[in-house]
Amino acid sequence: MSDQILVSRADGVCEVRLNRPEKRNAVTLAMYGAIIDALNEARADDAVRVVLISGAGASFTAGNDLNDFISQGNFTEDNNAVRFLEALRNFRKVLIAAVHGQTVGIGVTMLLHCDLVLAARSAQMSMPFVKLGLVPEAGSSLLLPRTVGYHRAAELLLLGRPFDAAEGHALGLVNRVIEDELLMDEARKVARCVAQQPPGALLATKRLLRSDTGLSARIQEELEAFRAQLGSEEFNAAVQAFFAKSRG
Repeated sequence: MSDQILVSRADGVCEVRLNRPEKRNAVTLAMYGAIIDALNEARADDAVRVVLISGAGASFTAGNDLNDFISQGNFTEDNNAVRFLEALRNFRKVLIAAVHGQTVGIGVTMLLHCDLVLAARSAQMSMPFVKLGLVPEAGSSLLLPRTVGYHRAAELLLLGRPFDAAEGHALGLVNRVIEDELLMDEARKVARCVAQQPPGALLATKRLLRSDTGLSARIQEELEAFRAQLGSEEFNAAVQAFFAKSRG
């Protein structure tokens, strides 16, 4: 695995850290390949419940490394950038992002695939696709309007206007705004807390949250998942712990 992507595991959490600070963590295709490997390994490891993504140095990521991208030609299905988008979309475990400093392009659009987003006050986010003569990626033309509303999404995408962590929070893209020096400690605390939840319920809840079904079908999906959890060992253990606590 590339040393530009650092991976560690502890307490049910797999940390994936962009580690190219001299280039503001601009992402190359080789880095995408390493992230895909990390996600696949985390998905296969039953001990991992959560993946926490962060960046080393002064930035989360300056986006794609344009020189690397331009040299690669067409983006076919076997291209690492395309494979990364599929890996994000299909990742069934919980994804948490801890962002700070410059956060551009894919650095923002990947947040739409994360389940929780913690941002340092220093975070400055932008999606300058149109300015570069490009179009949005990672499903952001669909997911961003769902998250922040159509007109706000249009402003951010059509103008590529930068916005800070506080505005990201107000828009609903960021869960919490945290002082820079506390960001990683708080992100790890949140990740560990999520990782301690009953695993079956955790996976089923994420699947339901990400489902594209309509209301009637969603109610049925929830009912099926609820029935399955009622018969699970983790539910029985949680109920027994609840009654033991209430009696004590």
